[in-house]
Amino acid sequence: MSRFFTIFLVCASIVNVKAQQNDSSNAAHQNRNRWNFHAQNTEVVQGNTGFPARYSGPNSLSNKEQVQETVTLDLYAGVRLWRGAELHMDFLMWQGFGLSQTFGIEDFPNGDAYKAGTKVPNYSITHLFIRQTIGLGGEQEDVNDDPLKLACKLDISRLTFTIGRLSPMDICDDNTYAKDPHTQFLGWAMMGNLAWDYGEDQIGFTTGFSVELHQPKWALRYGFFQMPGVKNGFTADDQYLMWPNRGTDGPFFRSWAMMMEFERRYIVKRHPGAIRFLPWLDEADFANYQVATALLLANPPSPNIGQGSGITIPSAARSYSYKYGLGLNWEQEVSKNIGMFSRLGWNNGQLESWTFTDVNWTASLGISIKGEAWGRHGDVVGIACIVSGASKDNQKFLEAGGTDMLDGDGALNYDPEKVLEIYYDFHIWKTIHITPDYQFVTNPAFNRDRGPVSIFGARLHWEF
Repeated sequence: MSRFFTIFLVCASIVNVKAQQNDSSNAAHQNRNRWNFHAQNTEVVQGNTGFPARYSGPNSLSNKEQVQETVTLDLYAGVRLWRGAELHMDFLMWQGFGLSQTFGIEDFPNGDAYKAGTKVPNYSITHLFIRQTIGLGGEQEDVNDDPLKLACKLDISRLTFTIGRLSPMDICDDNTYAKDPHTQFLGWAMMGNLAWDYGEDQIGFTTGFSVELHQPKWALRYGFFQMPGVKNGFTADDQYLMWPNRGTDGPFFRSWAMMMEFERRYIVKRHPGAIRFLPWLDEADFANYQVATALLLANPPSPNIGQGSGITIPSAARSYSYKYGLGLNWEQEVSKNIGMFSRLGWNNGQLESWTFTDVNWTASLGISIKGEAWGRHGDVVGIACIVSGASKDNQKFLEAGGTDMLDGDGALNYDPEKVLEIYYDFHIWKTIHITPDYQFVTNPAFNRDRGPVSIFGARLHWEF
């Protein structure tokens, strides 16, 4: 992480000089809050019913009835450093497990079920970054206070630089109706694009930097983030910012994730909408599916092999390679209380997953309805359908008994995974919400020989 902050100090010096020279930019940035403090606490209880399965493997979702619970607590703090600059920190406590140790479903049903489940509380500083904004003049807009922003007034036309520890999803692939598993849909497909193998550690964060050019009707964003040194691993930052500490980075110039996003905002009959195009490129010590499959066929994995991400992948199948993909994200307000949204995603499908899911293509469509329509101000109901699939190379790898990030039943009768999610968010009191959630999963982990399965959940959330 020190490498990024060295780069930042140089950039900050240039930016600070520029800000002092640009009087119009100084006037454009009017301070409101010097600092803020927020907190959120979310508890999720989820269980799946028993379901039919012709066989099960090391990474299968258990076909027996089960119930699991997760708890997260975030403490956020932000402070204004100098004109246009903010420092933000987020201290996270998490505890609990996803169903079957967070294996067996690609659109995993709990956004707080990290791939690092724990019986006792673990702690991490998940956000520790500086954001520098330079106004470019013209009209201004209000920026509301939230856990990772200070309230202020900014030029609509502006440049924003961010550097430190955060998530690439903090920068790209936003969506008004499907983004936050603490308040909206619970499934991973609603957090972000399932086909985007973005830079993150096991709980979703890493070190990097981004730059954004924001204009009245469009925005352009770019980010560069470090990958963990091993598949589904922790990053070197976690040696200092996580308790208990662990993690390592790969070679700086050979283990990284880049993305770029173009956002176009528009209005249809006074109803706002947006479309976002997301190309991305990674480099890491990826295994090639074709090579890994050939090696597994020559030397099949042990029938007693345990659960784990990629544990059947032979090291001889790995080499530093490029993985790339595309994403499309759409949202549209239909009326005052109704919004629709969709995500499409694709990656080249030749290389294993490194950090997120094993999905090679995905599509989702959903609707979000506010409770004002039936006299329940603050309530929201959401319905979404998600379909995700694997490439031919990925299918053959799984047929040979391979295990990847979330899947690996020991065999495969392929069919795309399909998920229906429905939630109702009850506004109980002030910022306290209770949410029942139901998800119906067909062909979990691309396998028609298993399922379908019903997953019932309940979420308790409060924040300030």
